[in-house]
Amino acid sequence: MKVSIDQHSGFCFGVVYAIEVAERELERGEKLYCLGDIVHNNMEVNRLKGLGLVIIEHEDLAHLHDCKVLIRAHGEPPETYETALRNNIELIDASCPIVLNLQNDIRHGYREMEEKGGQIVIYGKEGHAEVNGLKGQTNDQAIIINHEDDLEKIDFTRPIRVYSQTTMSLDGFHRIIELIKGKMILASSGASIDFIWNDSICRQVANRSGLLRDFASRYDVIIFVSGKKSSNGMFLFEVCRSVNPRTYLVSDKDELMGNWFEGATDAGVCGATSTPMWLMEKVGEEIIKIKG
Repeated sequence: MKVSIDQHSGFCFGVVYAIEVAERELERGEKLYCLGDIVHNNMEVNRLKGLGLVIIEHEDLAHLHDCKVLIRAHGEPPETYETALRNNIELIDASCPIVLNLQNDIRHGYREMEEKGGQIVIYGKEGHAEVNGLKGQTNDQAIIINHEDDLEKIDFTRPIRVYSQTTMSLDGFHRIIELIKGKMILASSGASIDFIWNDSICRQVANRSGLLRDFASRYDVIIFVSGKKSSNGMFLFEVCRSVNPRTYLVSDKDELMGNWFEGATDAGVCGATSTPMWLMEKVGEEIIKIKG
């Protein structure tokens, strides 16, 4: 059986940077904590744990003092920096530059909306690490919407500024924009509306959809490699499955099933922006063994 690894899959540059920063710090032999999983992939997290990385949760941060803590690519809300300052914690900030720029834009937008009596709306997933950091720029006042049903949270008679979590679907974002705009026009009874939307979706992530559709269409079977906690992974897995029904999700080679490849002559292996290339290659090697 011919097995091909998708060269467009794998870590986005924000995750690559965060992991490189962690590895560099760990090479110095000092203890390094990481606030949350550095990437939503258990295999990569376990690899870094083996090098000495210690994963902590936000509630642990208040009890740490005089140490180093890594901020992952998702970014953090202001209170994380405030806690670090109080506890003499050295933050190793590996926030994705795109996320940092978005945080800054939302902070400025929030100040404007405070003056105008308006609202900040973030298209994203409530509770997601990146969204928590974005919401923190608005004193936790931002309205988080993910589905059309969430629009009922918005007052369409007031000014609105819309932003998006960087890893959301472009199509979904544009659909939400049109719905909000239409409801504001309706609520204004013909008067002008104060509405500005900001396309903050990372194109390195957004462009994966089209590339994966093409990749998934070229093989009998698709094996999509991703951690189950990866929001981006679950979205891209569904993209592949919409093109190729014989698409299967695994987080490691041990989850492969021989019957998936019955009657197939080739297979493609791809993954999320949180999936390391070494793991996809490992899965590809296992497929060859199974069909060997």
